[in-house]
Amino acid sequence: MARTPQLVINFNKTRRGDVGLVGGKNASLGEMISTLASKGIRVPAGFATTADAFRDYLSSNGLNAAIADHLDALENGRISLSKAGETIRRLILDGDWPAATAQAILTQYRALGDAAKDTDMPVAVRSSATAEDLPDASFAGQQETFLNVTGGPALLDACKRCYASLYTDRAISYRQIQGFAHDQVALSVGVQQMVRSDTGGSGVMFSIDTESGFPDVVLINAAWGLGENVVQGAVDPDEYQVFKPFLDDPALVPILAKQLGAKKIKMIHDRDGTPRNVPTSKAEQQSFVLGDAEIMALARQARIIEDHYGQPMDMEWARDGAAGPLYIVQARPETVQSRLDMGTLKSYVVANPGRLLLTGLSVGSAAVAGRVSIIESARDIDRFVEGSVLVTSTTDPDWVPIMKRAAAIVTDHGGRTSHAAIVSRELGLPAIVGCGNATHILHDEQDVTVSCAGGEEGVVTEGISDVSVTDEALENLPLTKTKVMMNLANPSAALRWWRLPVDGVGLARMEFVINSAVRVHPMALAHIDKVSDADARTQIEQLTAGYNSMPDYFVDTLSRGLSRIAAFCYPKPVIVRMSDFKTNEYANLLGGRDFEPHEENPMLGFRGASRYYSDNYRDGFALECQAIARLRGQMGFDNVIVMIPFCRTPEESDKVLAVMAANGLERGRDGLEVYVMCEIPANVIRAEEFAARFDGFSIGSNDLTQLTLGIDRDSDALAPLFREDDPAVLWMIEAVIRKAHAAGTKVGFCGQAPSNDPTYAQYLVKYGIDTISVTPDSFVQVLRNVAKAEKS
Repeated sequence: MARTPQLVINFNKTRRGDVGLVGGKNASLGEMISTLASKGIRVPAGFATTADAFRDYLSSNGLNAAIADHLDALENGRISLSKAGETIRRLILDGDWPAATAQAILTQYRALGDAAKDTDMPVAVRSSATAEDLPDASFAGQQETFLNVTGGPALLDACKRCYASLYTDRAISYRQIQGFAHDQVALSVGVQQMVRSDTGGSGVMFSIDTESGFPDVVLINAAWGLGENVVQGAVDPDEYQVFKPFLDDPALVPILAKQLGAKKIKMIHDRDGTPRNVPTSKAEQQSFVLGDAEIMALARQARIIEDHYGQPMDMEWARDGAAGPLYIVQARPETVQSRLDMGTLKSYVVANPGRLLLTGLSVGSAAVAGRVSIIESARDIDRFVEGSVLVTSTTDPDWVPIMKRAAAIVTDHGGRTSHAAIVSRELGLPAIVGCGNATHILHDEQDVTVSCAGGEEGVVTEGISDVSVTDEALENLPLTKTKVMMNLANPSAALRWWRLPVDGVGLARMEFVINSAVRVHPMALAHIDKVSDADARTQIEQLTAGYNSMPDYFVDTLSRGLSRIAAFCYPKPVIVRMSDFKTNEYANLLGGRDFEPHEENPMLGFRGASRYYSDNYRDGFALECQAIARLRGQMGFDNVIVMIPFCRTPEESDKVLAVMAANGLERGRDGLEVYVMCEIPANVIRAEEFAARFDGFSIGSNDLTQLTLGIDRDSDALAPLFREDDPAVLWMIEAVIRKAHAAGTKVGFCGQAPSNDPTYAQYLVKYGIDTISVTPDSFVQVLRNVAKAEKS
């Protein structure tokens, strides 16, 4: 007996296994409505037309043969892609609805309106291809979506336009690239109650870090208004990152990053209901779309959805009004990072880069050199030169045919979840998005190097640089008794190293985060009235806008920056060194010149521990302590250990520990460990006294060498004499290890020597060092040298 075709089905009757019936997008919506509502996942109600309805529409209008003929002509080169697509779409749009299908759609629409007590309820009408959102391919953005559709006639017209969009140029091209037969793909139309995000906000969310593949974060992008601008990369959105392992504890707020986007436009509904873009207000541009509670709520929903599907997910969300509920409006499998070979680490190095031209958000970790091809409109894509660097304002699915022929992609606008970013990851291309003015700065046929190898900030430099790449099979790395840790300064690069078998972070440099992220002298934030430079005051006020107080800005920015480093290897130890600027370096921070003395020899001057208890910096150090207390307490990173640099005497260490305790960092309380840098001969000579006050030593070989040999480490004239393997320096290292171990105290080495000369590790193993911390680029070689030294 012939099967009676099912034409329309309510979302609550579908499951994720119904891809062949209603497409991946609609099957996933039904799955969430049916199974996750009880867990707090809110999805707008709706229904879907089926693949049967689509095939019946084509058959009733006699379109199958005509579509096949035009696709065959395209395949054999008799007509162009644009001609084939345009003709097929016109055939579909000129067709008539079979009476049964039209009646089924209108009946479901009325039922949806009755349930919401709104006869002509606005709905979102979305396309869902029956081959989309598979584990190995994402058809996202290939077909059309129509928003704020009201009334039966408008709904039927929108559904017909969705059908036609199965044959847009980009959709035809994408199926050819992925190897899908055109006649095996049908189209389902999802009709959902409209979320009024035009008066609220919306965006995209991933349950995995899209750049590094780090599985323990949720990445959220947000903009004002409808979400199309975020998806297409037409707006530079806010970006938030949340650490997933702490989401079960309601007392913690593990938001690792909050980056304010420009958000210069938003999409709203015009008077006739059609969407249009309008400029955002200055207040909107300077405000985060989501508050902390909303960020945490979305992150928890992302994890629930990921746990249910058993794989990383790519989701779209929308907020109904300015302060209304948050909805999940789409969820599909993440198809790039989740499929990469996690057992291999690929590293890129750019040698001798030219003049810096542009910066933006990096996509991927690769680097490539090539020639620029600027294409500002999809109408001009025929001008693109294959194998060149595509530079454009933004991209949408119409650009896919040339994106796959590019060596790299650079855009003016967009965030990490924009179309350009998603497609670049899928194609394995380095991309830099959100540069702001790439199409203005660069020119056609210009030689450039595009590098995403340095962390979250991608750079475009002048000229063709040498780019080298190495592959490392992680399963071949040896196990060692001596712990090998990593030195990190740049939070934006931290997550990319999560696959390496590091034993923690032996040195996280606080001053780097202050210099790159905070940018303001802490004393200037504590005492803005003492800042005499009017321009500096203006910049400080702009940076701290939106915070309850200027000190809050310091604590928030510093704690979030350090949290990225603390997260990538949690729960392994992360040793954060308190600020170790010299006075001339502090003075270069905004507002710093009013608080720093001029010194002839800053290297041996007012630095390190001596600052922390001094009235000249005590209030600034208090802010550093508050940031660490927040990092360990409110954010949950109790793996953070504090380290005090350049501590000249045990008596000085007593003063520092007392100031720390007064600011919420009491050694031993809540498991807090405090280490001291060993970089002054006095630290070795009086090692037993320091060991009684600290939980560990960390040897800084640069300063220990210059103070042992009496050589300025920055002196070109004395450079040949500056040797970290000088017998006097090695004696110092061996002595402090021996004395510390006798006192039951741990000793690590965080100096540059093993990174510059991996064989240096052999000395340290011989002396019995507990940990060696090195730069990421030398980690693998040092690990192998440690293993070799231990065997010998």
